[in-house]
Amino acid sequence: MSEEGYNKLVAELREMETVQRPEISRQIAEARDKGDLSENSEYDAAKEAQGMLEMKINNLKAIISEAKIIDTSKLDTSTVQILSKVEMKNVKNGMKMVYTIVSESEANLREGKISVNTPIAQGLLGKKVGDVAEITIPQGKITLEIVNISF
Repeated sequence: MSEEGYNKLVAELREMETVQRPEISRQIAEARDKGDLSENSEYDAAKEAQGMLEMKINNLKAIISEAKIIDTSKLDTSTVQILSKVEMKNVKNGMKMVYTIVSESEANLREGKISVNTPIAQGLLGKKVGDVAEITIPQGKITLEIVNISF
């Protein structure tokens, strides 16, 4: 994963542990003070939110502990690989698009970042500028010509 993606995950974890966790604990204490817990929907909702938050925290910790930060200065732009920014053209309609291939946790289509596990990324990996990749996607087959590779 990129250093930027790693830093975002660490910041998100810090936010969950230092802001969200104490807030949920406060909500549980407040609901507990209202009396009978057996019929207290606020208490149940706060406990459920606490469980969900703890699950997210544990998942994030697992991702961070297994993360490997890739130094983009040592990557080769002759072939498509993870963290490559790939400019391609749809051979059928001439439409151009640019995607950066990132780890699963960094994927964000609005930012033009697609997961390395997507069919398009899998079809592009290892290709060079000028290569044409025929990729099977859920809507059928798409033929993409690689125009440029950068980081």
